[in-house]
Amino acid sequence: MVRKKFKLLTALLCLTASGAFAQLGASYDVKDSSLISKKNLPQHNEFLNNAYPYPAKPRNQWELGVKVGWPAVAGDVRYQAMTGGFGVSARKALGYVFSIRGEYDWMRSRGLNFSPSIPTSTNSAWAAYPAGAAVFYNYRTTIQELSVQGVVTLNNIRFHKAKTGFNVYGFGGIAGMIYDTKVDALDGNGNPYTSLFQNVINKYGGTGGGFTYANRKDIRKDLKAGMDKSYETHAETDPAQPKLFGQSFKPALVLGAGVQFKLSKKMNLQLEDKYTIVKSDLIDGQQWQASTIPQGASRPAGVMTRDFDSYNFLSVGLNFNLGGKSVEPLWWLNPLDYAYNEINAPRHMKLPKPVLDDADGDGVTDQFDLEPNTPAGAPVDSHGVSKDTDGDGVPDYKDKELITPTQCQPVDADGVGKCPEPDCCKELRNNMMAKPAGCGIGELPSVSFGAKSVSLSKDAKAVLATVAQKMKDNANCKVAVVGYGESSKAAQQLSWDRVNAVINYLVEKEGINADRLIFKYGEGGGDASTVDLRDGSNEEGPNTVPAPHPNLRKK
Repeated sequence: MVRKKFKLLTALLCLTASGAFAQLGASYDVKDSSLISKKNLPQHNEFLNNAYPYPAKPRNQWELGVKVGWPAVAGDVRYQAMTGGFGVSARKALGYVFSIRGEYDWMRSRGLNFSPSIPTSTNSAWAAYPAGAAVFYNYRTTIQELSVQGVVTLNNIRFHKAKTGFNVYGFGGIAGMIYDTKVDALDGNGNPYTSLFQNVINKYGGTGGGFTYANRKDIRKDLKAGMDKSYETHAETDPAQPKLFGQSFKPALVLGAGVQFKLSKKMNLQLEDKYTIVKSDLIDGQQWQASTIPQGASRPAGVMTRDFDSYNFLSVGLNFNLGGKSVEPLWWLNPLDYAYNEINAPRHMKLPKPVLDDADGDGVTDQFDLEPNTPAGAPVDSHGVSKDTDGDGVPDYKDKELITPTQCQPVDADGVGKCPEPDCCKELRNNMMAKPAGCGIGELPSVSFGAKSVSLSKDAKAVLATVAQKMKDNANCKVAVVGYGESSKAAQQLSWDRVNAVINYLVEKEGINADRLIFKYGEGGGDASTVDLRDGSNEEGPNTVPAPHPNLRKK
């Protein structure tokens, strides 16, 4: 019988399990004030203002459930016939793990022993039978139970997944139950089944087969064929037991476990087994169980045992979530969901401003500071390097002559230049305005580069140091920096990079004023691996030019 029940439940689960994991909903918005009860609003407001780290518990829906199932009584009558029952319940979460449930169950169970017994003289249900006559105990009991249960959810707190499509839980509680048990002791004419019972005893007890488990189906088949299953006789009851609605009443303890499979946000399928412990030995109508008739004996041995009956209710049901402006029942939500989402993509956290190290306090973080030991108060550029406004090689924080004219350079250690006498300066200005054909700087060397290279070699830097000294000695001269390569975009970009490298070196390393240099690249008629330097006093042109094809720039 148990196998049949589980086969049916397995079939039901197969029909619904395919959709149980595909309909998981998203978590609720923890900032939504409409989901918070009036009682929890103060905490919610503190949370929104970052005055309290924990969000308030949201309103959550009630769960109403209906179920059908198969009750089974564990008592003196061993065999259980296929019977049924139903139940209704209401459940409310008190937290993410614990909830409380009220439940009403109506159950009907039947039983029929396949071995005979001798009733006791106190059992009034079998009073119509001769003293010492063997009978086959049977019963039909109707149980009604009202219980209050505490339910503990076992798997909604998950560390590696937001939600789950099923819910495993255990529960326990107290109950009040009433039961009405009857026995089929008489046939339709009001006569006992004495002849039927004796014929079965003779057939199976006297032929060598015996009342064994192997013969149980045949024995019950013969008994059912001769009995009318009217259950007309009230079973034995305890006179001291209280009555409710005319039926025996007993307090009880309920225990059980179950699993729910989520079908949608509003509905889930439930499989559950509830076990009820009752301090009564008369649920199956038989208090004292005589031993069965041994094989070959005409009467039972007369040994009797007594224990209390209990019953379980294996059921399958549907639960529905009810409630507006509420989240799902909390046992479906993972309380870690908000914390993990907030860590992954902060929406509410009050994040402090990032503090980056700046050892010299110049306003440029150490990660980008090319001069990490700049003295306090020294002005620096965007790379943390001390500014040198006049380009005389002396940083501004040491320069006693912040703007030294180019013609007055080089300067001493304090940044002070040595300017010519005023007449000389005047003559020089006049000569510059007249744009003389030459400046007397003479021939200048060329700078060579390796194949496709834009880096200055040691020899090239030495050549540029010589050029820089000549320019310092001839302060009225300009120099044209000329690169070759007009055949393609790549050649033009390479020419630009090499000219740019030469000019940057003269300005940044040798202290030459950028205004004295003329930027020329991509010229024809020259060696593409060479950058020429020549007297540019009679030429016009910028000292810096945008890169023509920056995407082709040589790294």
